[in-house]
Amino acid sequence: MTTPDQLAGVRYLVDDVQAAVDFYTTHLGFTLRMSAAPAFADVVRGPLRLLLSGPPSSGARATPADATTAGRNRIHLIVDNLDAEIDRLRGAGLTFRSDLVSGPGGRQILLADPAGNLVELFQPAR
Repeated sequence: MTTPDQLAGVRYLVDDVQAAVDFYTTHLGFTLRMSAAPAFADVVRGPLRLLLSGPPSSGARATPADATTAGRNRIHLIVDNLDAEIDRLRGAGLTFRSDLVSGPGGRQILLADPAGNLVELFQPAR
């Protein structure tokens, strides 16, 4: 089991490891730690370690055959200025999977990586 001072890891199954690395490092501020493309790459942002597993990876091979599509789960990235992030990402040609939603805790919007995995950008209420 990980200890509180270790990175929190999330595995995303992706169709194209390099496209996923490019997406997360170019648009969302992740840093590449290791790549064994086309099977696997490891990117980090703060305490989040995102394991990008392509079809030949052991993580993808261990996944049940009926769990092949991206679900409603997503990583949650906190941003300081959601409007500026939306403008920046739209300017880079990315499209969003939801409208901007506001609630008592803050505002959020969803986008998807090249494999369809969701990423929530969240600006907490002040």
